[in-house]
Amino acid sequence: MPWKNPWYDPEQPHHRPGGFSNLHSLPRQPGDVKRWREERKARGLPHPPEGGYPAFIERWWQKANITGNDDRIWWLGHASLLLRLQGLYLLTDPVFSRRASPLPFIGPVRKTPVPLNLSELPQLDAVLISHNHYDHLDNATVRQISRRFPDVHYFVPLGLKSWFTKRGIRRVTELDWWQSFSWKGIAVTAVPAQHWSMRSPWDRNRSLWCGWVIESPRLRFWFSGDTGYSEDLLEIPRRLGSLDAAAIPIGAYAPRWFMASHHMDPQQAVRLWQQMGRPKTLPIHWGVFELADESLDEPPEELLRALSAAGEKGQGFIPTGIGQSLPLYKNNE
Repeated sequence: MPWKNPWYDPEQPHHRPGGFSNLHSLPRQPGDVKRWREERKARGLPHPPEGGYPAFIERWWQKANITGNDDRIWWLGHASLLLRLQGLYLLTDPVFSRRASPLPFIGPVRKTPVPLNLSELPQLDAVLISHNHYDHLDNATVRQISRRFPDVHYFVPLGLKSWFTKRGIRRVTELDWWQSFSWKGIAVTAVPAQHWSMRSPWDRNRSLWCGWVIESPRLRFWFSGDTGYSEDLLEIPRRLGSLDAAAIPIGAYAPRWFMASHHMDPQQAVRLWQQMGRPKTLPIHWGVFELADESLDEPPEELLRALSAAGEKGQGFIPTGIGQSLPLYKNNE
């Protein structure tokens, strides 16, 4: 019997009786995955970064230093961010394992160290998950976090709550696009992303994917999650108000014929940043796992070229090293 979406709402354009979808159909054809893998293998992609991995780590990685008490964001690599906001600590898409995979011996392997061990994390208040892909939702990491912080509150998109409750995790809030939850003086809103979900061959698009907007009295921050470029994303500031800060993906974009529908390239990231009013932005989704054909060091270099081509000096959207932090307010550089 075909699986039926228990959350299906015919009035929601991203809902389907059999799961969830993007707002627009995306141009992928049967056989595209096989074609990409064959081309990748034949060309020996991705190539190592210039100077090799040790040189890349020396340039783009440092140990995270969690000190102070100001509102601040640390990039922990890929889509993992640690936010300190009003004295609360929030973590996005935490992946601390060696591989982004269901198995410990196969799948994308971490090329840069974790800048902060789980044992070094401050007292966590919340974890926000954008979707269920293995480079964003890691079973081992979640279990370790929940053992160390049993009262941590998880925010997840529609259809993912059961994944957590099966692991004995009870503080889980599950939201659809545009639904909000007020919590400890801040508001958390699930917002659209252009992507997809899947953890096995049998559950494609059975859970939703999203970004998150986190609002305090002083700040509106957008964590994009994993998303391709779409002008539908501009509905986020239109509905919720102008963004003060953001984390926008710039990696896993090559080859464009295959990746464009689900991952932004740096040129698209710059365009979206401009359209959203140039909030203070951290470029993410690069530097850890080789998920596409570009080298690890290509996204930040391509971002700088894209900013220059767009006539931007890059103020407010500069590549940051893994483990580094930024204050969350423009007037506090």
